Amino acid sequence: MSAGRYAPSPSGDLHIGNLRTALLAWLWARRSGRDFLIRVEDLDRVRPGSEQRQLDDLRALGLDWDGTPVRQSERLGLYDAAIARLHDAGRVYECYCTRREILEAPTAPHHPPGAYPGTCRHLTEAERVQRRSVRPAALRLRTDVASFAIEDEIHGTYVGAVDDFVLRRGDGVPAYNLAVVVDDADQGIDQVVRGDDLLASTPRQAYLAALLEEDPPTYVHVPMALNSSGQRLAKRDGAVTFAELSDAGVDVFALIAGSLGLTGSTPRELLESFDPAALPDEPWVFVPPLSSGR
Repeated sequence: MSAGRYAPSPSGDLHIGNLRTALLAWLWARRSGRDFLIRVEDLDRVRPGSEQRQLDDLRALGLDWDGTPVRQSERLGLYDAAIARLHDAGRVYECYCTRREILEAPTAPHHPPGAYPGTCRHLTEAERVQRRSVRPAALRLRTDVASFAIEDEIHGTYVGAVDDFVLRRGDGVPAYNLAVVVDDADQGIDQVVRGDDLLASTPRQAYLAALLEEDPPTYVHVPMALNSSGQRLAKRDGAVTFAELSDAGVDVFALIAGSLGLTGSTPRELLESFDPAALPDEPWVFVPPLSSGR
């Protein structure tokens, strides 16, 4: 199967920037004849009712998808199996560092601030036993590269740092970088369209896919929606959700389509004028029509 996807986290309502990215993911998939899948990434914070509201907003925008949305919380066995494979290959080790300890530790010159410095990489068994008595271990990937290159349809060749990133957190929850790679491979997703805030983490994911003997998908990291201050758009910026904007009399679909330079009243109609090469390559600065009173 060949498919694209949209994978929201049900931690709150989607804002107009999220919906814009979802529409782009749908357009890219449908234009190329791929299926379009929805995956609910619910391994972290979940707010009751968010998943249903998000799906309702995607439908209200006119998007459809193939099959039934899947939830990461129902796929834990797949993540465990991938970690077991990596462990058998000598690619996994226990880590007992706190986030603060990592941020305060010296970082290798070729790694950005906050990259894992390898503190627990060479612990002896006795040292691991002692540290287990203090806090539960996270599991990290034992990498053998400092960077990895990916190809992106918008950004071209992008080389990003790869450190010994977390595979499973200390609380037992699979980490995002593991889950997304396993899910994309299992679901036959060979095209990933998402916000360019995730570009920097993509080399880690492509490297992990290679270790798991999976082909990385085609990547398309699209410009994000920003507020008037040039910061990432968020709920605090006022009326930004589908419901809030609709209540204010805004045609949300027309607003998003116009921001992309596309014409049409439905996603299917947008396909007629959809040319990836003609899309804006700068972030979309969105100014809400009014502040939310909710």
